[in-house]
Amino acid sequence: MFIIKYKKIFVLISVFLVLMSIVSVVFFGLKWGIDFKGGSLLEVEYSSVRPEQSALESSLNSMSIGQVLVQPVGANGYSIKARSMNDKEHKDILTSLGKDVTEKSFTSIGPSVGAELVRKSLISFILVSLGIIFWIAFSFRKVSKPITSWKYGFIAIFTLIHDIVIPVGVFAMLSHIYGVEVDTLFVVAILTILGLSVSDTIVVFDRIRENIRIGHFKTFEETVGKSLSQVFARSIATSSTVIIALLALVFFGPKSTKVFAMMLTAGMFFGTYSSIFLASPLLVFAKDWQKKK
Repeated sequence: MFIIKYKKIFVLISVFLVLMSIVSVVFFGLKWGIDFKGGSLLEVEYSSVRPEQSALESSLNSMSIGQVLVQPVGANGYSIKARSMNDKEHKDILTSLGKDVTEKSFTSIGPSVGAELVRKSLISFILVSLGIIFWIAFSFRKVSKPITSWKYGFIAIFTLIHDIVIPVGVFAMLSHIYGVEVDTLFVVAILTILGLSVSDTIVVFDRIRENIRIGHFKTFEETVGKSLSQVFARSIATSSTVIIALLALVFFGPKSTKVFAMMLTAGMFFGTYSSIFLASPLLVFAKDWQKKK
């Protein structure tokens, strides 16, 4: 298949995208949201029918108070999370909410996603990565030629890192342009991308494993190329369906989930790319490198 024929080009594209994403994160940085920094919590209740959440979010976001999280409370109330505010900003928000609103409470809150949780998340990712490596190595133990089964696992983890770094780089650029901040939805998007990516990569690897067992093809390169031909249409069709649904959420969904949908769209696109255009060529490169040794 043409992917194996031009494998160097596709791998270089991935390397370039990863490097650009790292540059984006270093140059633009990530703006940490209320969930990570803490801020102020305002709870209000309307004496009559409360306004629509989208209208309230638009009104508050037009003020110079940064990211605002609005959540319904009870039948007529809202909780509003924002960065730490002074007395003037506090009064301005109450004024913007309307005359028929009653303030229930106004307090300072700590970060709901603390350093301890971030540390545990990183440890969990490392443990999950090791689990994936061991599981793939065990599952592929009967097809350890021409490359060892361990290398399937390490390549799967490499593609996972690729699929995380690029969306994070895209998010850093969006953060710089539109001022979006890292929140819990960002973390959820990253975890979702991990699940989708490893699933697609294992499907490709599994087809390669089956074709190695059958032994219909003369060389490993031919086996990988034919395996890609067999799963190419399925992977593209499945990913395209999900991406179309996510794009609908980006353009027509609520503002609060737009960034989440954009992150998933980028993750789904590059996850599909890595499963087909990166993971499989890396297997061939691993075989060539192993042969030279």
